[in-house]
Amino acid sequence: MKTLKLGNSEMEASVIALGAWAIGGGSSWGKKVDDAEAIRTIHAAMDAGVNLIDTAPAYGFGHGEEVVGKALADRRDRAIVATKCGLWWDDERGSFFTEFEGRPVYRSLRPDTIQLEVERSLELLGTDVIDLYQTHWPAVEPDKTPIADTIGALTELVEAGKIRAIGVCNVSADELDENVECGEIATNQFRYSMLYREPEEVVLPLCRKYGLSTLTYMSLEQGLLTGKVTMDTVFEEGDFRTIADWNPWYLRENRPRVLAMLEGWKGTICEDLGCSLAQLALAWTLAQDGVTHVLAGARRPQQIVDTAAADIELGTEVLAKMEGDLKALGEPAG
Repeated sequence: MKTLKLGNSEMEASVIALGAWAIGGGSSWGKKVDDAEAIRTIHAAMDAGVNLIDTAPAYGFGHGEEVVGKALADRRDRAIVATKCGLWWDDERGSFFTEFEGRPVYRSLRPDTIQLEVERSLELLGTDVIDLYQTHWPAVEPDKTPIADTIGALTELVEAGKIRAIGVCNVSADELDENVECGEIATNQFRYSMLYREPEEVVLPLCRKYGLSTLTYMSLEQGLLTGKVTMDTVFEEGDFRTIADWNPWYLRENRPRVLAMLEGWKGTICEDLGCSLAQLALAWTLAQDGVTHVLAGARRPQQIVDTAAADIELGTEVLAKMEGDLKALGEPAG
């Protein structure tokens, strides 16, 4: 597995990382996650060369971090653990974000809640240091903590030896600029895939400019780009893939175009390269200018074993063919 440094840190992270959102469980994923299988998935990822594991307190209200901690109990020194702060549900500090699993969740990047969050995450992860600590979502009004105050609090955690590097997630271009001005930022995590290319306009160029590593998420569009989703696939109520604003390509009027494109690649590009559609989609993502690391979600060992083999080189002809097909795909309806 190819590795690259995480921004300005000394940590060498696998270019394919394990995204542990689904491992946290909850109604967003349609069913309860089996913890034992989740642990086997993490172990399979590491055996396949994946050393970067990305989780967050909000993934199952701490459950995701707890599972990651249990999985790494006997191999912590081999893993780069990334988690987050900024989604808060203990009380009403912060700005209301959403109602999730029956609980009100707030965006809070206040120094006081960050201090409480980092201690909780350290305990759940069973570690004395978090390798990459990221702000999950930027603060917003009415309780909008100044970025300088947030980065100041995180810098103090670095100096105290509780975290090794600072990252941001889901920030605008202006917010990214300000975060970088206020402190040492190593990474930027954001949604990016061949079906969601908005970051190419400003965010990716800024990451290149500042020397930030990228952690792209939903690069497989929650399974759509693996080819395993068909027109017969039905998702349970509450599943993120049923939300049209979030995943318009899952709508029945849009899905056939994506599936036809994937079927064409399966019979040509995948066959020639000896790779799966999931590997092809992640390899395409890694081939884009400015992309350094890609998060691959998984709930079962075989899923991550497959995607971990995605650090393959795509030639110019293959990339040109894929780009032409993506342009022909157009925009989703609805």
